[in-house]
Amino acid sequence: MGAIEVFENSRAVEQLRELPSSEPLAFHRRLPGYAPTPLLDVPVLARAMGVGSVLVKDETNRLGLPAFKILGASWAVYRALEAHRGAFAEWETVDHLAAELAQSGLVLVAATDGNHGRAVARMAGMLGLDALIFVPQDMVPARRAAIADEGADVVVVDGSYDDAVVRSAEAADVDPDDRHVLVSDTSWPGYVDVPGAVIDGYSTLLTEIDDALAARGGRNPDVVFVQVGVGAFAAAVTRHYRRPECPSPPRLVSVEPTQAACVLESQRAGRIVTLPGSQQSIMSGLNCGTPSHLAFPVLQECVDVFCAIEDGVARDGMRALSTAGIRAGEYSGGGVGAALQLLAAGADPAWRATLGAGPDSCVLLFLTEGVTDPDAYDAIVVERRTS
Repeated sequence: MGAIEVFENSRAVEQLRELPSSEPLAFHRRLPGYAPTPLLDVPVLARAMGVGSVLVKDETNRLGLPAFKILGASWAVYRALEAHRGAFAEWETVDHLAAELAQSGLVLVAATDGNHGRAVARMAGMLGLDALIFVPQDMVPARRAAIADEGADVVVVDGSYDDAVVRSAEAADVDPDDRHVLVSDTSWPGYVDVPGAVIDGYSTLLTEIDDALAARGGRNPDVVFVQVGVGAFAAAVTRHYRRPECPSPPRLVSVEPTQAACVLESQRAGRIVTLPGSQQSIMSGLNCGTPSHLAFPVLQECVDVFCAIEDGVARDGMRALSTAGIRAGEYSGGGVGAALQLLAAGADPAWRATLGAGPDSCVLLFLTEGVTDPDAYDAIVVERRTS
């Protein structure tokens, strides 16, 4: 197998009937420190890919955290709490919510391979609640410490991310006092509402992209690359660009690690499959063995091209970003690296044709996280640059 594996979905549709909700954006605007994140124009990447422009949505600092996940986690926490205890009274600030939750004794529970759990822990802190976060045994110490620094109790599971998901669900199910509120970003039969809220929460950053392009007099991108773990973020991107009123729907490309290509393998099988063992990629936020039952049908129906990349492709993406003056982690590097593999000089021209990419095309990429493992970043980018 080479650096990249590609699977084309010849039956992809260009429109879904479902309209994204505007409620999450209104909610996020009431969070402390909310502001739209930058949409960067990166000419050095455009030249490398032989396209007219490359736009990069920079989520390396979102509401004080180094990843976009707080958008999905915050909205999902709010909806999960309402489902658990009833609707909140009218409120203007998070302090009002915290006052209403005082003395509740509620505990937010999540599984994570990095950023989702930290975001849930941050929301718990904002609301004056405790957090219990389950993580796989191979999570690097820096990411584990970052979750603990948010005030969460961190439980290291002897197993993979999927095992951590099981443990988190069990912790919520067996709570005799009904104080544990599960906030998972993946779904399974019978558990869809909260993961659905996670997907809805990500719609805020996509609305921001539309607003930024409208302000510039720009048009929709022609090709969109989106990273995939369990598929929640990719489902949000897909719903946005396949909504009924979307002008000129772009080609959609999903990006997974070869070692954790659960969505690609599920697409190939025509059903959800679980990969065996633990997933061991440097793209830790994508180390997932089973797609979300809620997200996968959206991806299965609408994504044009599914691809899986080796870790070296993500490293190349991180270095390419560095040459443009952008610091970002492995998760972000995967999307950039995949785009370079399919579009840069020397790439198979058949894939450029499949994606409709030409000298005037606009490509959209997502910087889904900043540098969350500084030692690894230095080894991949800084030491390579100075050696």
